[in-house]
Amino acid sequence: MPAAYKIQEHQFDMVVVGAGGAGLRATFGLAQKGLRTACITKVFPTRSHTVAAQGGVAAALGNMGEDDWRYHFYDTVKGSDWLGDQDAIEYMCREAIPAIIELEHYGVPFSRTDDGRIYQRPFGGMTTRYGEGPPAQRTCAAADRTGHAILHTLYQQSLAHDAQFFIEYFALDLIMDASGACRGVLALDMAEGTLHLFRAQGTVLATGGYGRAYFSATSAHTSTGDGNGMALRAGLPLQDMEFVQFHPTGIYGAGCLITEGVRGEGGILRNANGERFMERYAPSVKDLAPRDMVSRAMTMEIREGRGVGQHQDHILLDLTHLGPEVIHEKLPGIAESARVFANVDVEKQPIPVIPTVHYNMGGIPTNYHGEVVQLRNGNPDEVVPGLFAIGEAACVSVHGANRLGSNSLLDLVVFGRAVANRCAEIVKPSGSQATLAPNACDEALARLDRLRNAKGGTSTATIRDRMQRTMQADAAVFRTGETLSEGTRKMRDIHASLADVKVTDRSLIWNTDLVETYELSNLLSQALATIVSAENRTESRGAHAREDYPDRDDTNWHKHTLCWVDEAGATRIDYRPVHMYTLTDAVSVVPPKKRVY
Repeated sequence: MPAAYKIQEHQFDMVVVGAGGAGLRATFGLAQKGLRTACITKVFPTRSHTVAAQGGVAAALGNMGEDDWRYHFYDTVKGSDWLGDQDAIEYMCREAIPAIIELEHYGVPFSRTDDGRIYQRPFGGMTTRYGEGPPAQRTCAAADRTGHAILHTLYQQSLAHDAQFFIEYFALDLIMDASGACRGVLALDMAEGTLHLFRAQGTVLATGGYGRAYFSATSAHTSTGDGNGMALRAGLPLQDMEFVQFHPTGIYGAGCLITEGVRGEGGILRNANGERFMERYAPSVKDLAPRDMVSRAMTMEIREGRGVGQHQDHILLDLTHLGPEVIHEKLPGIAESARVFANVDVEKQPIPVIPTVHYNMGGIPTNYHGEVVQLRNGNPDEVVPGLFAIGEAACVSVHGANRLGSNSLLDLVVFGRAVANRCAEIVKPSGSQATLAPNACDEALARLDRLRNAKGGTSTATIRDRMQRTMQADAAVFRTGETLSEGTRKMRDIHASLADVKVTDRSLIWNTDLVETYELSNLLSQALATIVSAENRTESRGAHAREDYPDRDDTNWHKHTLCWVDEAGATRIDYRPVHMYTLTDAVSVVPPKKRVY
């Protein structure tokens, strides 16, 4: 049967899947190092989801007051609730400074201080003097459109360095050889309906998060975690999937993001009584507490009857005291979003907001070079040959149980750059490709054929809706053993219902029905990994808040979860140790302690 499909083969030194911030930083970095690089992307590069990142990118430049990368390191470890790997966190915070200066030189139009330096704003959980000093102004911003500015600059640089783009190509599956090495990726050219095998010495997954597993998310509809789905099908596990970040301020009813930069500029969260309630939950940093804490505080205010509106089910974000000048200069995009999605004039009215799924701390386990690692023969850090992962698709893990705002754009840039540096050491330009077995693509083709000709009784949209509502209800801001076990049971049934999916379009040209079914299949396996891992972790840590286990349990749970999900939906869990060591003596390991602000 698979023989009916003709495959066009391409050979490159490196192939990058995804053209968001991470994918483009890797693409242009690899091309700059003299490696023949292809970038496959299902949407036009400047439409990638990084374009929606608003608030900024963290780096301890010290342009607006005292700062040091070691303070940034401490804040990130504490923000991660001690689940972040301290070697990777040291690497990210130290390399942040040269990486951001490079971005500026490549042409990112950062906002400026009066003396012409990069403007920096405060963000949640970013402090000075190892948490003892005042909040740090560490987040480098281009007004409230930082992701947009970075993405366009990186795309221009990729083109300038002769990287080759394959736009509107959907990656179907990784092509692995018998030894477990990755030899490339099979993709569908959606416009022409043709199949393409990209052979490469290294494949980089930069496919973003899977926020669309939930009903209400700030993520684009393209955020379906396709790389994570492909990794699971290749027999690799995902790490720390139970940790899903809810951004405190999604616009009520629309889910559209209102950046933390609004609170960085002085915005205040208020309940139905007009009270600035964050003073009760985080007295020292108030509205600039880390996101998991703010989301929980908002949820508690709503639960206790102090929510706003007819249904008392949301909170207000007040900017009215900031004045038109600050809003126009620092937050123009937010004023526009509030007008379009909430019908609010932010100079006169507060914005209705609610915690909304925003970021996935979990993903494909990697080391700080961006190399994918697996647990094999007792070694938790064995490198998978030929496979890399970066950005939200990866779990390095620099974010641990909770990511600090403005560390995600940093993660993209630093580890996209790290992959390019690593490949310059280990990949030979125009080197020979390993031989591939004649049947290497058969499994991927059989799957394509099966989904394309699926004649079940349930539409893709129906299964997707069930998945999203189950995740929203049972794997939310607060969790209990009861909701998680009920959610796991439902998710197993929903995952199994994919066998009854109905695809109506049999063609290969612009078959959105087929592509959405592939995306759904990727989402289902990640949703299952998330809820199974959450039920398994009997403690509260970072974004994973269990009401039946309210305390962090370092004795039993100071470890990364690994979760495998096979095609039939069977799951298996194992663990990796958290790296409690640093790369150099420039910083000391931060031992676990109570996380208060």
